[in-house]
Amino acid sequence: MKIKQISSADANFSSELTTLLAFEEAADEKLEATVASILADVKVRGDVAVLDYTARFDRLSLSTACEMELPREELRAAFESLPVEQRLALEAAAARVTEYHQKQVQPSWSYTDEDGTLLGQQVTPLDRVGLYVPGGKAAYPSSVLMNALPAKVAGVAELIMVVPTPDGVKNQLVLAAAFLAGVDRVFTIGGAQAVAALAYGTETIPKVDKVVGPGNAYVAAAKRRVFGICGIDMIAGPSEILVICDGKTDPDWIAMDLFSQAEHDELAQAILISPDLEFIKAVARSADRLLEQMPRREIIKTALESRGALIHVSSLEEACEISNRIAPEHLEMSVEDPVSWLPKLKHAGAIFMGRYTSESLGDYCAGPNHVLPTSGTARFSSPLGVYDFQKRSSLIQVSQKGAQNLGKIAATLAFGEGLQAHAQSALYRTQIK
Repeated sequence: MKIKQISSADANFSSELTTLLAFEEAADEKLEATVASILADVKVRGDVAVLDYTARFDRLSLSTACEMELPREELRAAFESLPVEQRLALEAAAARVTEYHQKQVQPSWSYTDEDGTLLGQQVTPLDRVGLYVPGGKAAYPSSVLMNALPAKVAGVAELIMVVPTPDGVKNQLVLAAAFLAGVDRVFTIGGAQAVAALAYGTETIPKVDKVVGPGNAYVAAAKRRVFGICGIDMIAGPSEILVICDGKTDPDWIAMDLFSQAEHDELAQAILISPDLEFIKAVARSADRLLEQMPRREIIKTALESRGALIHVSSLEEACEISNRIAPEHLEMSVEDPVSWLPKLKHAGAIFMGRYTSESLGDYCAGPNHVLPTSGTARFSSPLGVYDFQKRSSLIQVSQKGAQNLGKIAATLAFGEGLQAHAQSALYRTQIK
């Protein structure tokens, strides 16, 4: 396997890094046109359109719209039928994810000025959220937990899940996760038509305030188009991992950490940065040896050869600088004293600190959310959390005394903007009778 090896000392390193990081999905006009057509159709025909597309794309013919929804008893049965070890693992992961996100709950607050004016912020949960869960070849119960539990902790009143079931095949672990996470209603639909149903509402599927969760290119395109009609979490790109290592971690561990993201798909990106050139070579040898053991070795090989890299740097300080430029989804700091490097790390979706903290633990059960910004968007975006399911309203209660001062200030500024009604509205309150 030929993973690109580059050095920060190379004269053209900056351009090489830019080329390595470049990723922009080519606009697929046919896909966009198809998604636009589906959205428009569901908006007009509602349930009938959703049933038509479900039969066409998922090969699942349903007689009535009511058949799209799974009864709560089926979710419970899926949970109770899990092997004990699997059920306990799911419960342990759910407990840790819940505990972590409970720390994120934002309380309402207020304070009173010396003139008696009250100012503050009221935090309230969204009323209803739609959760998209991939189906078919991809089945991710962990995504159910990571999307549903923060919403429940935030106090969202109703959580609607959609999951495609091609040929009618249902993933029992996904249904069990939905039951455990407290999902209220589950519909066996997917694709752009499911996003449209959630965004616009149909006779059977209620309109939601926000759509969250990963999906294929059609789902991503649909989420882009409905943004504004409802909220969305983010548009996720290929998975990424950046490992910074001082050269003292077992090279097999690091090679497998790179594999853990590369196995997602051929466009995933896995990068190692180290000041130890011999260690970089050792990781490359480990990767060659371990690759043959991987069931998804062809995907891993393609990802590492096309978008992976082993980067030699002069120091860990330089490694942190490069990391900030990359702004990775997942950043592993596999070094002696990882906490001491935090002040130098500005941009990353999640930072995994220490030799024993594999990124995969974060995917399943560490506690923090695994829905993270990709493609450099960690420069301005954050992991999914409770705050994504809450909104804030400003509170203003001006006292009679406060109105005298604020009214004059507001009027002066309003007159300056040529907005007479604004000014007079404020001044009326200064004319105490």
